[in-house]
Amino acid sequence: MIRALKRLGRIGLRARLVAAFLLVTAIAAGTTATLIYQEARSAILKQAQDTAVDQLRDQVGAQTVKLPMTRTSLRELSLALGRQGKPHPWYVYAEYGTLRASNVSQPTSAILTDDLRRRARANAHGSFQRVVKDGRPWLTMGMPVMLGVEGIQPAQPTGITVFAVMPLTTEEENVQAMVNAARDGALPALAIALVPALLAARSVLRPVRDLRRAASSMGKGRLDTRIEVKGSDELADLAWTFNESAEALERSVEELQKAEARARRFASDVSHELRTPLAGMLAVTEVLDEDAARLDPDTAAAVRLISTETDKLATLVDDLMEISRFDAKAAELHLDEVDAAETIAKTLQRRRWQEQVAVDLPEGIRAMLDPRRFDVIVANLVGNALRHGTAPVRVALRADGDRLVTEVSDGGPGIAPAVLPHIFDRFYKADAARTRSAGSGLGLAITLENVRLHGGTVRAANGPSGGAVFTVELPLRPPGEEAPS
Repeated sequence: MIRALKRLGRIGLRARLVAAFLLVTAIAAGTTATLIYQEARSAILKQAQDTAVDQLRDQVGAQTVKLPMTRTSLRELSLALGRQGKPHPWYVYAEYGTLRASNVSQPTSAILTDDLRRRARANAHGSFQRVVKDGRPWLTMGMPVMLGVEGIQPAQPTGITVFAVMPLTTEEENVQAMVNAARDGALPALAIALVPALLAARSVLRPVRDLRRAASSMGKGRLDTRIEVKGSDELADLAWTFNESAEALERSVEELQKAEARARRFASDVSHELRTPLAGMLAVTEVLDEDAARLDPDTAAAVRLISTETDKLATLVDDLMEISRFDAKAAELHLDEVDAAETIAKTLQRRRWQEQVAVDLPEGIRAMLDPRRFDVIVANLVGNALRHGTAPVRVALRADGDRLVTEVSDGGPGIAPAVLPHIFDRFYKADAARTRSAGSGLGLAITLENVRLHGGTVRAANGPSGGAVFTVELPLRPPGEEAPS
């Protein structure tokens, strides 16, 4: 049953609408045919029954009998009644005391039931019953013969009971012919009903298809998509609602885009404006750092704090400038064929991290990369491991098919499961899970953007023995470019 429902769920809406329409049509036609059949059958059988009962009653009332009856006179009564049987010939049985007589040589009195015999003798107006014997329908009637003059002498029973058996084969054949006609007309009726079913399905599915196309178009970013409204039914109301929702969504998206553009422009402008004073401040802090040793301890500590915070501010401004370029889609790749191991080694040397980082850098792995952006990727991941993790910090490099895989791991406490989904979010700091961060919270976000710009992926996880593991996969070659042979 469940499988059948699943298969039905996979059937198209058109097929289900047509099937439902035909099912309703079939049920309505079947119900109507059943009711008509029952009424027609009852009418046909009742007409034959009433005709036969009235005929028997009239004929029995018209008979002149002399008592006491003999077997011969009883048979003559049966023959007389049998010859006048309507609407079909009767098989007549007459009983008088212990005498029995019939108008047929092979009587079928077994068709008569004891209940009919009892009711026929007790009722002056007689009784009747429809029975089926050996698969054939019969009408059985029983009526007592009464003596008396109407209006003068009350009728008195004579002790004679007449039973008549009439076959209803013709009536059943007529009923069966009706059934056959209804059955033979069912398939053409369903075929004819298929036409309005298809038309009804089309009228329902057309706006649904329009709605699907409009929703798909909006999903692709065309927020000005609208549906033509036709009619005034529920589907037209749905189209109106969709258009109103689409219009409201378009306005909201436009407002959000404008707000986002203003925010990006603000961050870019602020960062731009800060670069000039920061350059002067950095120059001053360098001079102050050189003279800090000759100052008193409190002043020297303040000078060093100012120098450190100025460096952080300069780094933050540079990061904001980089993020704004990514948001404005202005970041570009300048690809060059480089030795990946050599590039990573230079990154560590420039930052004097050679003694703090263990490396596994096989030689001979060449890739088409943007050297500056790859340097930022490695520097941000290694710097993050050095700040937040503990030794050993390790950088491993390998080629996996057409991908360049770089892994940066540390021996720290790892990353909490609640932090993992947000590790690359901007300004996100997992202070509760790791050592307090001294960075801006943009390093990993910039790493993610640089990896995406290369067409690669970066993921964070915890190593099997503890510690965080960052894995970067970059294509060795741009799409469509083959490696040199």
